[in-house]
Amino acid sequence: MSLVRRVVLHSRPGGNGEALPENFRVEEITLPTDLKPGEVYVRTLYLSVDPYMRCRMNEDTGADYLSPWVVSGCLDGGGVGMVESSRHDIISKGDVVTSFNWPWQTYGVVDGGKLQKLDPELVDGHLSYFLGAVGIPGLTALLGVREKGHITPGSNQTMVISGAAGACGSLAGQIARLDGCSKVVGICGSDKKCQTITSELGFSSAVNYRSADVSAALQEHCPDGVDVYFDNVGGSISDAVIAQMNQNGHVILCGQISQYNRDVPYPPPLDAATQEILYRKNITRERFTVVNYMDKFEAGLLQLSQWVKEGQMKVLETVLLGIENMGVAFHSMMIGGNIGKQIVKISD
Repeated sequence: MSLVRRVVLHSRPGGNGEALPENFRVEEITLPTDLKPGEVYVRTLYLSVDPYMRCRMNEDTGADYLSPWVVSGCLDGGGVGMVESSRHDIISKGDVVTSFNWPWQTYGVVDGGKLQKLDPELVDGHLSYFLGAVGIPGLTALLGVREKGHITPGSNQTMVISGAAGACGSLAGQIARLDGCSKVVGICGSDKKCQTITSELGFSSAVNYRSADVSAALQEHCPDGVDVYFDNVGGSISDAVIAQMNQNGHVILCGQISQYNRDVPYPPPLDAATQEILYRKNITRERFTVVNYMDKFEAGLLQLSQWVKEGQMKVLETVLLGIENMGVAFHSMMIGGNIGKQIVKISD
């Protein structure tokens, strides 16, 4: 038996729907460590918090591929850990492993069949990168750009990215540049974020939506219009970008974080004026779900790893320490407190 700390859903968000630290609760349990055949005992190293998890806090997630978190139940999501002991045929003590459904616990007994072994060499030992740049956010950025962006090198295309300093947006902008976009403009929520993505990540320019008129700023930064829009936020920002898109443009519908606290369908409906622009200009706007492209994951991860190891793609992270800070990290991420991927480090 071992004493384990875990995070459970204390309550679902109420009032205005904002997820707060008090919606989460840390508790201690006693965990049996006698393993059954096929089971693995793991120590958690890093846990991920991501915008899509806000949907899991609702009784109805609004997405058929997402199950809701259960009140008073242990939460789960992306995680990386070390195998302490194993009764699984191909997973051994000392292996680094990951899962999409890692329990938010300091230690756990998990089904080895639901774990994937990781090669630390792919990230030069930066194991948290498996939850970001060389993980699902990286694949979402890469495959979103390549499957829905229709970038043609040398064609002088302009891409705009909302949520550009977040886990996915910060990577998507770099990938757009690597794949041949001539201009990449990011939309962020602070001057610091704008400065970071232009000076460190190679964005052409950036707009602080909290202090600038987004429409006017886009006219300045995108004088030839917008060809591709990587949409992470939805709402009025997306309306402003779509209004300046060119004929036959493409919207990569990746996320709608500005709408997650509202009780609306996903993806949220657009207003009539924006719908009319999409129709009149023949702009594609198709929902992008990375799990529909699992056959491309292996090659995608190798490409992301190569870019990171060669220094062509820079990784930004915001790291909090301790499982007791999962709720704090989640709330901060939802209100834009992170730059790059939000990570919680659980143990060394």
